Order: sequence, then C-alpha cells, then structure tokens
Amino acid sequence: MVPATLITVTLLFIAMFLVMPLVAVFVEAFRKGPALFFASFDEESWKAISLTIMCALIAVPLNVVFGVVAAWCIAKFEFWGKNILTTLIDLPFAVSPVVAGLVFVLAFGESSPLGAWLVAHGLKIIFAPPGIILATLFVTIPFVARELIPLMQEQGTLEEEAAVALGAGGWSIFWRVTLPNIKWGLLYGVILCNARAMGEFGAVSVVSGHMQGSTVTLPLHIEVLYQSYSANATVAAFSLATLLAALALVTLIVKSIVEWKIKRERE
Repeated sequence: MVPATLITVTLLFIAMFLVMPLVAVFVEAFRKGPALFFASFDEESWKAISLTIMCALIAVPLNVVFGVVAAWCIAKFEFWGKNILTTLIDLPFAVSPVVAGLVFVLAFGESSPLGAWLVAHGLKIIFAPPGIILATLFVTIPFVARELIPLMQEQGTLEEEAAVALGAGGWSIFWRVTLPNIKWGLLYGVILCNARAMGEFGAVSVVSGHMQGSTVTLPLHIEVLYQSYSANATVAAFSLATLLAALALVTLIVKSIVEWKIKRERE
C-alpha cells in the first residue's frame, strides 16, 4: 500500500510540474497554426539562436578541459588546497547567477580600472559577447568536474600506476587508461553543461545589456517577446521556447542512455 501511494504521488507531481508545462509550451506554440510557428523564426530570432550556440560552443569545451584537469588533480593526487579547490568548483551552485553577473560587471565594466583598460585597447567585455561567454563559463563550471570527481575516486589509481610501471608517459596514460574509463561520465557532464549553457538566463541577462541583434541570447529573446504582450509575439515566444524544451527532452533521453551505459559497464 505504502509503495503504491508513494509512486502515485511521485507520478502526479511529475505530471503536474514537469510534463504539463512542457506540453503547454508546445500547445501554445502551435495554437495559431504552423504558419505562425515558423514565422516566429525571423532574423532577430536566428541571431539570438546563433549567439546562444556560439557561447555554448566556446564555454562547453573550455569547461570540459577544466573539468577533466580539475577532477584528475582532485581524484588522483594529494596537495595543499585540495579542499579549497573542491569548494570553489561548487561556488556557482551556491551563488545566484544574478550576483555572478553583477560581479563581472564590477570587474570588467567600463567604470572599473581593468574594464577601462580593456576598452581603451579595443576589447569590450560587458554588454558584448565576451561578457556573455564569461557568464556562461561561470555558471557551467561545476557540471563536468562534479560528474568526474566521484567516478575517478571510485576507480582509484591502480591502472595508472600499472601503466607507469610499464613505462607509459603521462599523455599516453591519460588517452589510453584514464579517458576510456571516464568516457561515459564525461559525456554525461558535457550534456548537462551544454543544456545549462544554452538555457542560462540570470547571469547573461545582467552582462548582456539586452542589445537586440547583438547581445540577446535565445532565453533573453524569449523573455522580450513574451513581455511585449502582443498575441503574435507571445506565440513567437512559445515557438522559440520549444527549442529549449526540445533540448531538455533530448538531454533527458541522452542522459538516460548514458546512465544505462555506465550501469552496464559497472556490472
């Protein structure tokens, strides 16, 4: 009786707060027909989509490199400051994205010494794509590292030590021993990192300046359309939101496949 009740409550909760909102997005997007849905993808929308993809293509690979290096150091070695590094990796989870955006404005804005120097040398960070990339990097830092650290700690160092004993070098050990052992966990982290990078709103909103066509990402463009209070613009907002909803669904599907692969390998 108790398990059935708990399962029912869980399924109802998921249906109300996860499934129904996703269905509502697609229903509203196609409420006035396919023609208006496809008309929503105008020039400004494509610019927002392109900027979002560009930021993800830069932020995700950089976080992959950082995540692998950080996880390798934390899981395989003992050094002073290890606990501090682990805590700092979790910092974006604890700090509000809006606060993170404000910090970047204070650090790189034209009113700061560093920001003024950068602008004088032709490099604008805040209210420009570089600021959006920095904000995206910050909020996505933990995802790859946090997936790999426990995985590497569980695997231990026996295989790497055996490779060293056989005369293998550092890069050879990484490519032939470490990477094959973490490939599914790495893919899992990349999936989550990419989903957060493309859907980030708070930090990006602060540093972007909302300049239409140049610093507006897809989530920001959806907000602008929705708050215009025009019937057609509202439909356009939901039409573009289907891209983020579809990304979420694809993320969940791939995430489930990766979890199944990891479970099979452990068995």
